[in-house]
Amino acid sequence: MSAHHDDGSRTTLGFWIYLMSDCLIFASLFATFVVLAGNVAGGPEGRELFDLPYVGWETLLLLVSSATFGFAMLAMEREDRRALRQWLVLTWLLGAGFIAMELHEFAALIAEGAGPQRSAFLSAYFTLVGTHGLHVTAGLLWLAVMIHQLSVFGIDAMVRRRLACLSLFWHFLDLVWICVFTFVYLRGAV
Repeated sequence: MSAHHDDGSRTTLGFWIYLMSDCLIFASLFATFVVLAGNVAGGPEGRELFDLPYVGWETLLLLVSSATFGFAMLAMEREDRRALRQWLVLTWLLGAGFIAMELHEFAALIAEGAGPQRSAFLSAYFTLVGTHGLHVTAGLLWLAVMIHQLSVFGIDAMVRRRLACLSLFWHFLDLVWICVFTFVYLRGAV
């Protein structure tokens, strides 16, 4: 009986399949939002609710976190453990700032009486943006685990593979957010 050693290709393939399933989830949420965007039930519309400069800063945090993650991956390729850790921590801080701003935005909308129960538009909005936020939160947890694993294991094959998958996930979330910013906030504010 011979033992089979996974060279990481199965992990990578599995992760790509996972990302494709996430694409389907977000495509469904975007389609739902587009269908329900005009159904405000006499309540507020996006142009009355969305603070574009605020969401612009929120967007900037997430996009810069994508760049810092890229610098982390470059540090990993150079075998620079210290720089890798610093870039990952900075990425985590930027992502946490994004989530804090999103939670603040949600709380402000709910305080104004514009919660998800107010209209189909707001229900679709909170579902789409909230699902993205949950994914970023999962990414933050994964980042924290990887920072710990880097401290314990160094830059070994397992850490490299897991960081490569996390990098794909993080950049995917940035791409989804660009779509959210464009189709929900920019389109909704006009």
